[in-house]
Amino acid sequence: MKIILSAKQIKLSDKQKEVITKKLERLDKYFQNDVIVRATVSSKKNHSSIEVTIPVNKAVMRAEASDYDMYSSVDEVVSKLAKQLRKYKTRLQDKGNETIRFENVENFDEFALPESMEESKIVKRKSFDYLHMTEEEAIMQMDLVGHNFFIFKNPDDNKVNVVYRRNDGGFGIIEQAD
Repeated sequence: MKIILSAKQIKLSDKQKEVITKKLERLDKYFQNDVIVRATVSSKKNHSSIEVTIPVNKAVMRAEASDYDMYSSVDEVVSKLAKQLRKYKTRLQDKGNETIRFENVENFDEFALPESMEESKIVKRKSFDYLHMTEEEAIMQMDLVGHNFFIFKNPDDNKVNVVYRRNDGGFGIIEQAD
């Protein structure tokens, strides 16, 4: 497990980096191969928050937590990620997949960290490569990351699609036009 730790608006001591790294390494048991774990620690007023993303086979696990105590927020984010990974593993087993442990996505480009921007409406910007997955896999991934939409590339037609949660509880798909 390779952990890339960055800090925003806070300077981490070597001891803090060591403790955060050690706590994140608890997630290593869920992975068969080496994975890249990106963790960003930030501080606002009296709160410390941490955001962690882990790309795994056809999915991206992401969690964030905020607390007065930085170590508590790290514990919380590790707990959230462990829960997501167990849930994902269970869903893979339910589908009859023989592989239980995850493999790292090869050649997975880095998730861009939010850029600091002066514009009034855009407060966060991310860039990533689209993952090839079915609509069902995209819905599962959307649920795992806790978002209301998810962008993916459909392997049937190699086009970019967006799956989103409708107000009535169903799902919708936006497909790229020809």
